[in-house]
Amino acid sequence: MDNHDLTDLQRLVLSRRRFIGTGALAGAALFLAGSPLGRTALANAISARPLLGFDNIAASTADTITLPPGYRFDVLISWGQPLHQDSAAYRGDGSNSAEEQLGQFGENNDGMSFFPWPGDANRALMAINNEYCNYPYLLAHGKPPQSLADVRKAQAAVGVTVIEVKRDADGAWQFVQGSAYNRRIHANLPMEISGPARGHASMKTAADPAGIEVLGTFQNCANGMTPWGTYLTCEENFSDCFGSTDAALQLTPAQKRYSVKLEGASDNRWHLFDERFDIARTPNELNRHGWVTEIDPFDPASKPIKRTALGRFKHENAAITLSRDGRGVVYMGDDERGEFIYKFISRDRLDKNNPKANRHLLDHGDLYVAQLDADAQQPRGSGRWIKLSFGHNGLTPENGFSDQGDVLIRARAAGSHVGATRMDRPEWIAVSPQDGQVYCTLTNNVQRGSEGQPVDGANPRANNLYGQILRWREAADDAAAERFDWDLFVVAGNPVVHPDSANAGSTNVNADNMFNSPDGLAFDQDGRLWIQTDGNYGNSGDFAGMGNNQMLCADPVSGEIRRFLVGPKGCEITGVAFSPDQRALFIGVQHPGEGGGSTFPDHQPSMRPRSSVVVVRRDDGGVIGA
Repeated sequence: MDNHDLTDLQRLVLSRRRFIGTGALAGAALFLAGSPLGRTALANAISARPLLGFDNIAASTADTITLPPGYRFDVLISWGQPLHQDSAAYRGDGSNSAEEQLGQFGENNDGMSFFPWPGDANRALMAINNEYCNYPYLLAHGKPPQSLADVRKAQAAVGVTVIEVKRDADGAWQFVQGSAYNRRIHANLPMEISGPARGHASMKTAADPAGIEVLGTFQNCANGMTPWGTYLTCEENFSDCFGSTDAALQLTPAQKRYSVKLEGASDNRWHLFDERFDIARTPNELNRHGWVTEIDPFDPASKPIKRTALGRFKHENAAITLSRDGRGVVYMGDDERGEFIYKFISRDRLDKNNPKANRHLLDHGDLYVAQLDADAQQPRGSGRWIKLSFGHNGLTPENGFSDQGDVLIRARAAGSHVGATRMDRPEWIAVSPQDGQVYCTLTNNVQRGSEGQPVDGANPRANNLYGQILRWREAADDAAAERFDWDLFVVAGNPVVHPDSANAGSTNVNADNMFNSPDGLAFDQDGRLWIQTDGNYGNSGDFAGMGNNQMLCADPVSGEIRRFLVGPKGCEITGVAFSPDQRALFIGVQHPGEGGGSTFPDHQPSMRPRSSVVVVRRDDGGVIGA
């Protein structure tokens, strides 16, 4: 089969089987599990191309990592682990100070990248996001911050941690304590602002009247790894860290669009003790966050840079590929209900022979937003990328946009103005190394079907509990194209609880592999698609039989999906990286014990649960998933 035949086979496997009847979902075209034709096509496709070489495992509610037979895991590093020889030891009662936390691995690890060491296959660096804080575990009193000291500890625990790792004679990867490359990149570290919003009036504060330097990165969700060897960390729910001490303050439309609340997030309270996060006192500080930040892991003295040309929104990750003519293309999702999918195309081409020449490739180029032709009767269609460029597509002073910096600072408003399609929380995006097709997890959306968020072919269910994965193919297979075709690779669901409704999911979802809220997404070199979940782990009601959050693996050609890993109680499975030989898989276990019930990874009642990075290997040393 050629690639066109394989694509047609996929569409046969996942094509629409029946229409929903009357009710809220009337007219939505969903491909339900249970169709004999769908099951037969799927079985034939699987037998013709056995890409997945492990047995599907059962759902689990155990407080450990569950894997297929022949696999094992080791804990690489956990929150609080000392980075340097003179760093303070982790204390399981939450009594470590902010200064001590700056020398320890950060909290709630999320996206990560693996950077091979030039000339040494047994040595590498890893950059790992530390997204936010679990205050019941971070602080000794177990409450949200009650003082500036509490806030400083939280700010020391978030951001990014860079570590060195090495592989021993038995093939196990280990953290190298005391490496000169180990460092914390936290919420009070000075960083440069670059790109069109550098020096913009909306970026200036009393502490930085030039608008060119900002303190810190935080709420770092997922990531990207550039071809020139740097790390992209993505600032997501940054607005949770802001609030107002003035209860009478009137929020601006721009602040409301980024979900700012006067009282701040209920479990943060930074604004009460650090005036930088009080929008009544420093309103422009909010504009200085919500960006993609570039970090050089191999230069511990380097200053991170916020790349404003990539737009300001609640970034999930940054999936990088190249256009046909060698320009950099970055796909990004905005993780909030009803927000958009974006891509950035660089002005300049990648210089493969001189990596340093690419260091500012992400400062010059164009940001686009996706508009899908989404007929509610079909789970496929076409779409176009609309340029968010000042002076074009109505982004003019007459419509409230003053310049390109303003367009990028208010990227959401610009996307709405040009008619971008509102999506079911776009999260991670991954580009296939086999055919260049692009996949995006749409994790869930309980507001779908409400005013302004109508059900359509790409977002086919009202009150979307389970989520779906969107796929598109750029015109002429060129990442710089302005047109694309799309379909839905999988619609998650529960065919046991909802056997005869839209909530059963698509034909490649069954009682043995069902899941909800796809989130993390990545391809390995052989083209296997790895899917991680961050959803409801209650294992009851609509989610009965799904167990703890998990990691699945899919064959993009056949559509087959198998469950590969289940995490401990209360966690999210997030972050994925492979060693170059694909014999080690690094994944994140975030917030184990959320809501209680876990002692992972120490399994000692006296120790609080800790977010951790774990390494999965095969007993025979083979390729993961093969």
